Amino acid sequence: MVSYVVILSQYIHDKLGYRMYKYSVSPHYIVQLASRNRTFDCSAAQKHLGYSPIVSLEDGIKSTVASFSHLSKDSSFMRFGNFDEQSKAEKLLGSGIVADVLLWRDERTTFMCFLILALAFYWFFFCGKTFTSSAAQLLLLVTAILYGYGILASDICGSAVQNIPSSCFEIQNSDVKNSIRSISYMWNRVVCSIRLLAKGEDWSRFFKVMAFLYLFKWIVSYSLAVLVGIVLAFAFTAFFIYEQYESVIEGLWAVLLFGIMESKGLITSTLPDSVTAFLRNNNGSHQEKAHFS
Repeated sequence: MVSYVVILSQYIHDKLGYRMYKYSVSPHYIVQLASRNRTFDCSAAQKHLGYSPIVSLEDGIKSTVASFSHLSKDSSFMRFGNFDEQSKAEKLLGSGIVADVLLWRDERTTFMCFLILALAFYWFFFCGKTFTSSAAQLLLLVTAILYGYGILASDICGSAVQNIPSSCFEIQNSDVKNSIRSISYMWNRVVCSIRLLAKGEDWSRFFKVMAFLYLFKWIVSYSLAVLVGIVLAFAFTAFFIYEQYESVIEGLWAVLLFGIMESKGLITSTLPDSVTAFLRNNNGSHQEKAHFS
């Protein structure tokens, strides 16, 4: 499937005259290498030429593993990208614990987080109870578990039981301040957007907000459980897929934007002259305000 997507993307970019890749190695060739098993056999050389390997396979693997860091620095493949640089997905997620979980840095930790969230999702939406009742029962269950764990003996059948430190239940002042700053920043952005909408000048922002509100209304009216489920599945898959196929996705996005701009130009050319003049004057006024600001 990835091979067909890459072929289609290359075909579209060649037709549009837009080069998506700056590397000398073809992405289709990389997909072929990644999707096939390759083995090397010297039995024919041993049979006809009397060849015998100077270094055995086991010793060769050990030597390669031992010198891999040195070989990777001298490899020509390192010219194709900077692997120490953070990906765009990691930067978008903040390069913290959330990024490590959603990008599957540690598969065990990510799976545990996904399992816990999936259980919470089932508990709140599919148990046939109200949200308040589900939250109260969950709080009661957590309290009972913590109390039972606290009264356990320090040694059970020769296995030491570690106590949960009180620091696990404390919130640092810096975390509280950062959370308040984030909420204030989001609130200020919403207020700024409302002020711009109230002026009635930014039509593009108006249509974006209307489309977002209509989509949100449609999803919420359909089912809140479906919305939460989609967000949960999207969070644990979309960022990981985007990091793995970042160049392909960005190339397809560039083709989509190019198509939208071309469609916009065709639609604009078919509009009446009065509407075209109004849109041109509106864009000109926005550019003048941006210049003076």
